[in-house]
Amino acid sequence: LSPQYSKKVDDRFGGYVACTLLVFCFICCLQILVFPHSPLMLGVYVSIFILLAAILFICAIYSCVTLFPAALQQLSRGIVQSRARSTGIAVFAILLVFIAAFVNMFSCSRVALRDCAARELNVTPGAVGPCQLRALNFSLGTPMGSCHGDGLVCDFPEYFSYSVVLSLLACSVFLHISSIGKLLLMVGIEATFLLLVEGPHAALFDNADMLILANALKEGPLGVWAVAKGGGCTFGISGVGSALGLAAGSRGSSHMDLCPQATGEKEEMEELQAYNRRLLHNILPKDVAAHFLARERRNDELYYQSCECVAVMFASISNFSEFYVELEANNEGVECLRLLNEIIADFDEVLGRSW
Repeated sequence: LSPQYSKKVDDRFGGYVACTLLVFCFICCLQILVFPHSPLMLGVYVSIFILLAAILFICAIYSCVTLFPAALQQLSRGIVQSRARSTGIAVFAILLVFIAAFVNMFSCSRVALRDCAARELNVTPGAVGPCQLRALNFSLGTPMGSCHGDGLVCDFPEYFSYSVVLSLLACSVFLHISSIGKLLLMVGIEATFLLLVEGPHAALFDNADMLILANALKEGPLGVWAVAKGGGCTFGISGVGSALGLAAGSRGSSHMDLCPQATGEKEEMEELQAYNRRLLHNILPKDVAAHFLARERRNDELYYQSCECVAVMFASISNFSEFYVELEANNEGVECLRLLNEIIADFDEVLGRSW
C-alpha cells in the first residue's frame, strides 16, 4: 500500500462491521434450524451478537458524531481513524464469526458409532457396516441411546463446513486489510477447522458417512442424491457469494488505490497554478493580474475582448533582453522582472489619469 493510502481514513468501516454482523446472523439461523439447541449455543451466540452490535454502534458514531457524548465520539474516531486499531477490531470480529461457525461441535457427541454398534452386536468394529446399522435401526436424526452418551445428536456435521465457508465472507468485506493479510487469516481459519475435523471431532463426520450409507440401502439412491444435492447447492451458493465478495472487495480496493494518485495529481495542479500566478504577478501589476484572474474566462477571451472604446499604445524597452540576466546577484532574474513590473505600473498609472 502506498503511504498516502495507508494514511487515508476509511469512512466505510462501520459498513464492513454491519456486513460481518449479517453473516453472523445467517450462520445463527442455519445452525439453529439444523442442530439441537444447547446452553452453549445460546450463551455463545448471545455474547457474540452483543459484541458485534457494540462494535457496530461505536463505529457508526463516526458518521454522526454530533448526536453522541464526547467520550463516544473520541472512541469512535480513535478506532476508525487508526489503521492499526481498525485492523485489530476487524480481525477480532472475523474470529468471532468463525467461533460461531464451529462452537456447537463441542456440544455434540463424539462417540464413534462403529465402536458402539460393535459393542451392541458383540463383533469387531471392522465388521460393522451399513447393514449392521440398519439391523440396529440407526438412522439420521434419531436418538441412538447410549451411542451418543451425554452429547447431542449432530448427524449433519457438513453444515459446520458450510458455516465456516460463510464465515470466510466476513474476511472479504474489510477492504482496508491487505490481500496478504486476508489470505493468511483465511488459511488460519481453514487450518484450525481442519485440525478439529481430522482430530477430536472426526467421529462426527465418520458417523454421518455411515448413517448416509445405511439410509441409502433403506431408501434407495434418492437419499444419497438428495444429500449430495443439498450439500452441493449450499457450497455452490457459498462459493458464488465468496467470489462476489472478493470481486467487490478487489474492485473497491482498486478504486481506493486510485485516490492517492488523484490526490497527488490535484496537489501537483494546485502547485502549478500557484507557480503560474507568481509568474503573472512578476510580469503584470497585481491589480491588472487580479482583473484577469477575477473570473473564469473562455480560451478565446485570453486573446481578445470586445470593448466599445479602445486605446492602443505601443511601447518598447530598449535592450531589455540584454538587461535581463539570471544571476545570483539579481535573485535569478527576479530583480529584472521587478523593474519591468514597475515600468508597466508607471504606464498603467498614466493610462488611469483623466485627461
